Amino acid sequence: MSQPSTTLGYALFATRWLQAPLYFGLVAAQGVYVYKFFNELWNLILRCVTGQANETYVMLAVLKLVDVVMIANLLIMVIVGGYETFVSRIGLQGHRDQPEWLSHVNSNVLKVKLATAIVGISSVHLLQMFVDVHHTSQHSLLWGTVIHMAFIASAAILAYMSGPMAEHGDRSHKGHGPAQGQDGAGGGHCGSTTVPAEFSTSTAATRAPVPVSIPAQATGSYLSSSPYENSSPYENSSSYGDTSSYENRNPSSYDSYETGAETRIRAARFPSRKQLEEFDEEHPRDFDREVLARLGKLDFVAARRNVVFVGPPGTGKTHLAVGLGVRACQAGHQVLFATAAQWAARLTGARAAGRLAEELAALDAHPLLIVDEVGYTPFDADTAHLFFQLVAHRYERASLIVTGDRPLGRWDEIFGGAAPAMVDRLAHHAEIVRLEGDSYRMRRATSAWAE
Repeated sequence: MSQPSTTLGYALFATRWLQAPLYFGLVAAQGVYVYKFFNELWNLILRCVTGQANETYVMLAVLKLVDVVMIANLLIMVIVGGYETFVSRIGLQGHRDQPEWLSHVNSNVLKVKLATAIVGISSVHLLQMFVDVHHTSQHSLLWGTVIHMAFIASAAILAYMSGPMAEHGDRSHKGHGPAQGQDGAGGGHCGSTTVPAEFSTSTAATRAPVPVSIPAQATGSYLSSSPYENSSPYENSSSYGDTSSYENRNPSSYDSYETGAETRIRAARFPSRKQLEEFDEEHPRDFDREVLARLGKLDFVAARRNVVFVGPPGTGKTHLAVGLGVRACQAGHQVLFATAAQWAARLTGARAAGRLAEELAALDAHPLLIVDEVGYTPFDADTAHLFFQLVAHRYERASLIVTGDRPLGRWDEIFGGAAPAMVDRLAHHAEIVRLEGDSYRMRRATSAWAE
């Protein structure tokens, strides 16, 4: 794109700030409704105290208060959701009071929520008319009912249309739509293990030489439907077997469980479900507990910083990475977990299919990516360059958590000539956490053998 075109585009994009005063105007309108609410409440209290309020009046007054509250809720949804969608991010990530809907809000979701809120407000108005039916004309009742049904129909149509639109947008964003399926996007294999759709490669990728041998043990590490049961808190992704704790749930409990944070946790494809609180801080010989407490606040995700866990096998690197990832999911962030070998397969497949740029852009939907087990398998120059592109693309744009068995100064042993430039970008805004100690798994195995 030429420089004049780019400048013009940026100038047009900057006009979004013209909407900012509009949202602050809505804030002022919300203040008016706050005044109206307390004015109505004060009048209700006065009439109740003086005995001038009958049951019908109290019911109508309460419905008025409910109406004001619902309109105020509608306003806050438009102010917060609209501003974040159309003007600029507010940066509530990690805030304890962040509304659940804001984590996945977009113009489509916002329209549906607004429509349902309007239906709720309309239903309150209609109820007021029926309660005060003796003072309401039949003409008003008829048209009030017709208008309310029109609101319901429009909300239903919007909700119906939002499903296919959201599905189409998700396919386009992630690059896993039917068109790609025609290229064999779901058919990537590694050994005898089928790679899941999230990390599948195209047939073109299977025909191209894959620069790193990915053992079936590695790719199978997160393929279980819910590998959230394991014996050791420090076992990494190569240590988990297949479990089916979700499959044993009855459908009703499954549906209620598969919402919000739990949906994000399952979509992240963690090898196990670990909590930061479960981490045995006494096991590593050298570990900065204050750093872990600071990372647990997830400020690094909002600041688009990175975290690198370095230490020998079995010291808890994967546990900490997963624990931070789970907490990020609970805070409303989209997270994606994979080992370095699995990331290599994904990026190699995308490059072979000619969609590497689209793949990197699609990953922007995840504020946090986790790259586990860096260093266990050295990569050739082509694959190392792919990792460099991943790190460079996310530099100051989104966060990475990386776990590895060797310090960044020795990454040339893994990535060769691409290591210096990659480390420079990764470490520039990063928290480097070292863990020293013996393997937790070996300690348990030795203890079991002694017994």
